[in-house]
Amino acid sequence: MMNLSQKFVETIDDSNIKIRTYERGVEGETLACGTGSVASAIISMIKNERLKVKVSVHTKGGILKVEFDNIKNKIKNVYLEGEAKSVFQGGIYV
Repeated sequence: MMNLSQKFVETIDDSNIKIRTYERGVEGETLACGTGSVASAIISMIKNERLKVKVSVHTKGGILKVEFDNIKNKIKNVYLEGEAKSVFQGGIYV
């Protein structure tokens, strides 16, 4: 069980943040989340003006790179880069 006193998003420095993700359906903490990583990077930059628009997002599953353009306070051209790992394999037999 996750300790609720811990932060979900933490700024490490001007180009790195650390996040923890909890996903509905999984009903628990996950190794990484692309949508959560992008949202966390953008919101962190908005809240912390010294944060760069190219951010390394540290998750339990590894580091994701998020890059975007901030043009007159409008976020455009969002890119997400990271390693893909197979964590489960299944099949349906009839």
